[in-house]
Amino acid sequence: MSNVIELNVPSRLQSLGAKRSALIASFASHRRFGDDVFWLKENAELLNILECSDACLETGALAPHEGFYAQVEKRLGFFPQYYRFLLSICLDLEDLGMAGDKGETLCHWVAREGLADAELSDLQRAEARRLMQRRGIDPLPDDTGLNSRLHGFIDRSETFAMPNKKAAYELTHIVFYLSEYGRRDPQLSPAAITSLEFAGLLAYLDQNADLLAEICVALRFAGFEPSDIWEHWLEQEVHRFSVATGPQASTGDEYHDYFVCNWLMTVSGRDAFVKEATHERMAFHRAEPFIGPLRAMSQCMFDLEDQRSGDWQAMRPHIEDTLSEVGFEILSEAQASSDKFEAFFAGFARTGLRGVVL
Repeated sequence: MSNVIELNVPSRLQSLGAKRSALIASFASHRRFGDDVFWLKENAELLNILECSDACLETGALAPHEGFYAQVEKRLGFFPQYYRFLLSICLDLEDLGMAGDKGETLCHWVAREGLADAELSDLQRAEARRLMQRRGIDPLPDDTGLNSRLHGFIDRSETFAMPNKKAAYELTHIVFYLSEYGRRDPQLSPAAITSLEFAGLLAYLDQNADLLAEICVALRFAGFEPSDIWEHWLEQEVHRFSVATGPQASTGDEYHDYFVCNWLMTVSGRDAFVKEATHERMAFHRAEPFIGPLRAMSQCMFDLEDQRSGDWQAMRPHIEDTLSEVGFEILSEAQASSDKFEAFFAGFARTGLRGVVL
């Protein structure tokens, strides 16, 4: 008989700081390269989440970005169309601890060049203003009505009772900018909170974790507690992500879903970025989600034609009869997640133009 006893001692867990350092290194140096606009997008998103979450980084964590920071003026001078990405990365690097003060100089240059004046949308103008005001510069000093227009957009709750992902993402980003990413009260009206709830219901019915996580973050930045049903589901989804590593790892992944779901975990005080990370190419894949009932609900309402009504109690049997068991369960959870469900459904039904002769 052997006297050797094997002990299955677990290896030391990777610290949160080490995971952050590995994420920074992977996105800076191993997924995309050169002046690829998607490199700018990915790194701007990661650094923004770390900066607005007051993340503590290990010494040397930002070293993979030293080359970018050293040449940021050159990039901005040749790629002014990407100034928002470039400024965002530069400012976040400095605010996360990289030595240097280029950000203020670059903000002054962008303002003098009038780059924000070339923006077509109020959302982009709001982002430009928010970025440059981080260094005390307003690139649009004569546009005194911008915030009022933004509030007017998010106060129109009926917009967000209908499936429109573009509008929903604009809603969340407006709240991010108005709140300075959780640093000030965005002064949202009750109508704007309703807009967020309507958009959240649609995202939950569609099982869209990426959008729902942004909505929950926006609600928290506005000082409101999101539905426990929504956040509990998102917490489960975070743990269902898988991470692939190595040269074969595809960048056609769900990295953004991974980012914003973990961002919500941080904002809500839950464990965030729990997956082990490496200083190499990584890809993030969300587990296959259940198919939500949103599409089936829309098709049912469309097919009802003249029998369609905005009265949820009247329409409920028609819709529930068309759903799978899983779809029915998700719909039931959605109803339980918000006391505004019936008001949401009245807009979702879209009865306003029915019978109009064009």
